Amino acid sequence: MQRVFEALSSSVRRKILAYLANTELSAGDIASRFAMSKPSISQHLSVLETARLVVSEKRGQFVFYRLVPESLANTLNGFVQEVCPVSRPLKRESAALATKIDGEP
Repeated sequence: MQRVFEALSSSVRRKILAYLANTELSAGDIASRFAMSKPSISQHLSVLETARLVVSEKRGQFVFYRLVPESLANTLNGFVQEVCPVSRPLKRESAALATKIDGEP
């Protein structure tokens, strides 16, 4: 549980979780949404993965990340994101990306 709290203590990591709320994204897609280096984003993703909040899957030369839906912490974080003014737009973007990926207009 300590790792979960440490993972959620960072606003960058909470934003990453919001981006992953409705879709999976590659590490590059996640990094492109932040004004920081890719190695820094990689470190944040590693912390989230160690806390078992996200899982990664390598496909070719890309690594894709998605939420672990059965995680209680992700469930609680999703609830908090609904009322958080910072996370709401990120979740909307995540939903729009999911729709785009699924091929719907």
